[in-house]
Amino acid sequence: MLAASLRPGPSLAAFPGTAQRSPVPFLPFPARLHHRPVLLSATAEGTGAPAGQGDASAAPLDEFAADWESARACKDQGRIFSLPVLRANSGGLIVRFNSLQGFVPNPLLSPAHWCKAKLADPKRPIQDVTKDLVGTSISVKVAEVNEEEKKLVFSEKDASWSTYSSRIKIGDIYDGIVGSVFHYGAFVHLRFPDGLYHLTGLVHISEVSWDLVQDVKDFLNEGDAVKVIVVNIDMTKSRIALSIRQLEEDPLLETLDKVIPLEADQSPNRMMSPSEVELLPGLDGICNELLQEDGITDVQFGRQALEKRVVSQDLELWISNVQAKDNRFTLLARAGRQVQEVYLTTSLDQEGIKKAVQRVLGRVP
Repeated sequence: MLAASLRPGPSLAAFPGTAQRSPVPFLPFPARLHHRPVLLSATAEGTGAPAGQGDASAAPLDEFAADWESARACKDQGRIFSLPVLRANSGGLIVRFNSLQGFVPNPLLSPAHWCKAKLADPKRPIQDVTKDLVGTSISVKVAEVNEEEKKLVFSEKDASWSTYSSRIKIGDIYDGIVGSVFHYGAFVHLRFPDGLYHLTGLVHISEVSWDLVQDVKDFLNEGDAVKVIVVNIDMTKSRIALSIRQLEEDPLLETLDKVIPLEADQSPNRMMSPSEVELLPGLDGICNELLQEDGITDVQFGRQALEKRVVSQDLELWISNVQAKDNRFTLLARAGRQVQEVYLTTSLDQEGIKKAVQRVLGRVP
């Protein structure tokens, strides 16, 4: 299926067109709780009481009720507070909240702990990291309160988001460490000026490389050090979209000169008729539609080349930054490894051409 998109050179905005590829939606983060918190099967130390409440002999029932109510109020208010870590198990941390005990699952811990451990020893498991937190205090927010089931869950990750999300903005560049890698992308922990990794963002598969990425694990692995740029922030859903490839130059620049150097007897302005070249699939139809636009009087074709890397299998089309001469503008078309110059003779300016191409892309199936 032809999917045409218009990509600009470095100084021009892209043409949106209904015929271009539908952007892959920003995929949701994995579920934060992958299991029922082990707090439900734990017992308060020395009492045999269900986890979620402390020593029954030390705290009357009305105190337990008051603390459950306090936990609900803290959740509703989104409060951040510090809690002491009592124990660690394979699933996370047991913390003290007044007369109650709560649980912080490993997926809801701040990435700062994991990154610190990985930098010291890449093979160190998260369980060893959490043991080091026993006896310390961590900043958390209430994630879930269920008095009937004696379930009290806290999130250090949510507390980190509330504290640090206001410090990032689109266009910021960070050093990062790759965490989990999935088929749709990789999660990268961001290093802040204090040297700790407080927040995590997603590098979608489409933002990993200019190469055609079929398997993210061919490019990124857990523990890799990378540099990323922030491309989107969703404050309501606590999500950060990151890109690696946008820190690199598109391998096909505004001309073909770096893809296929000119020979001494070649002219960069040689035009060829459609009968002399094998056009990229779908390009002929787009050019015929362009000739129907007011102000465009001729369409010719120039050099063809093969790129070293496959950037996309779909047809892409954008304006070159080559200076227009004699009312002739240069477009560039790319599909797979093939690239081709297209020359438009027109009385339109760049803005007029952008609008014309936008209309054409909206008509071409």
